[in-house]
Amino acid sequence: MFKTPLSCSLSRAVAGAGLALSLGLAPAVWAQAHAQPALALFMQAAGGDTAAAPAAAKAFADWLKAEPGHPVLLAYAGSATSMQANTTWAPWKKLAYAEDGLGQIDKALALLTPAHDAPWVQGVPAVLEVKFVAANTFLAVPGFMNRKERGQRLLREVLDSPLWAGAPAVFRTSVQVAAGKAGLAGARP
Repeated sequence: MFKTPLSCSLSRAVAGAGLALSLGLAPAVWAQAHAQPALALFMQAAGGDTAAAPAAAKAFADWLKAEPGHPVLLAYAGSATSMQANTTWAPWKKLAYAEDGLGQIDKALALLTPAHDAPWVQGVPAVLEVKFVAANTFLAVPGFMNRKERGQRLLREVLDSPLWAGAPAVFRTSVQVAAGKAGLAGARP
């Protein structure tokens, strides 16, 4: 089932996804009050602190209650839920966390509409943020979950998006690093 490298690879891969959100706060007042704690927990979990993963998942779930159906929040909640696979030794629990998180991410991707082309945090379009978080998570789960190709495709979609040029440089750098690690040929410099 899940091997020890899952915790390392999932944490490192997802850490880049949190970089874009850590740039600033969401525009809603509620979000402004809760963004930094949720993102800080997410970054701790992504950095390998397994104790932070359940707290990050809860923080994003709580944030989702204030902004239901927000695809960026749902993607981060799903990624944090998947990271909880690193918190247990029981293979069936590892699989349940990973599948639950991947399901949330799939839902976030399905919720994307042209309205999500608008910048959400510090100029990063929500559609690019969701696809980047999804790609990082998909590329980090074990091969038997069959998400690698979709993760690579999502990274390619981010790189090829007409919104790419207007995204902040730090976000573009994070995507390019992830694309390089994923072995995408022709990733833009």
